[in-house]
Amino acid sequence: MRKNKNKRQPAKRKAASQTQNSKRPCSDSPKRTENPQLTPFEIFFKEIEKFSKLHMKDRDRVQEILQSMQKAGSKTLQVISDFDMTLTRFEYNGKRCPTCHNILERSDAISSDCKKKLQELLDKYYPIEIDTKRSVEEKMPLMVEWWTKAHELLVNQKIKKDGLAEAVKDSEAKLRDGYQYFFDHLNEHSIPLLIFSAGIGDILEEVIRQTEVFHPNVKVISNYMDFDESGVLKAFKGELIHIYNKKEGALLNTGHFQELRTRTNVLLLGDSLGDLNMADGVQDMENILKIGFLNDKVEERKQSYLDSYDIVLIKHETLGVPNAVIRFLTDSN
Repeated sequence: MRKNKNKRQPAKRKAASQTQNSKRPCSDSPKRTENPQLTPFEIFFKEIEKFSKLHMKDRDRVQEILQSMQKAGSKTLQVISDFDMTLTRFEYNGKRCPTCHNILERSDAISSDCKKKLQELLDKYYPIEIDTKRSVEEKMPLMVEWWTKAHELLVNQKIKKDGLAEAVKDSEAKLRDGYQYFFDHLNEHSIPLLIFSAGIGDILEEVIRQTEVFHPNVKVISNYMDFDESGVLKAFKGELIHIYNKKEGALLNTGHFQELRTRTNVLLLGDSLGDLNMADGVQDMENILKIGFLNDKVEERKQSYLDSYDIVLIKHETLGVPNAVIRFLTDSN
């Protein structure tokens, strides 16, 4: 798996789609209003419950986890997050936002015939991915089939490495509101951020590079492209990562988790039930707080998300709640 360089130079130009977020937003990270009659937890919950699309099955359990994390301190914290539709928006102005695969698929690097075939794969397999009546075991081989076919189509397009930055720049990819606080605050407090994605790592890195948040504390585990000496895509590297095999991916990257063995408290962010396994490689984990973004097919999937995630955000396009959690845990020090 590709390793990030220790030093990263942020791109001088930002993706056009991110210009509306160029100023660091604060509305999605509500300021804490001090009230001597309220405990820190009461103040915290008052903050996050301002978000009307927030749901908790067990509020006391959330408080218990946060209390333990707070006591341990932010030096024991690591953040593990999915990327597509978790750190990025699901939709904007009523229009679906692209995933890492979509960014490439909709670019000029892909022929119209290939775009048609990729759309046919999406139409066939996406309903299977979110089908609540199918088990994960039933879905897994079908997801492998989908990702494999899509990657084969992309390889046949002879995509050039030097065209990826332009594809991202011209795309409508958007990180969720509050992304700058999220990335910058974690970096300022030296809290490791692992982005665990079934997307395309090269595209993912370019998105966060162009938005100037690819900090040294960020590590990415994803599907990376393999280019020949001429810079033309010839294959994808390593083991395939799809939406339902992140547990295996986590266990294959034990070296990363070994380096963070003192980071025994985890904040996990995801948008699918498959993301719940991203922290399976964490050693001696003491606490994990799971925040899930439920973006699509809400009524069919709401109960399973409430049963699996500690906090569920329904059709919510900001990082306000994760930011409030991070600020609470870092301010507590």
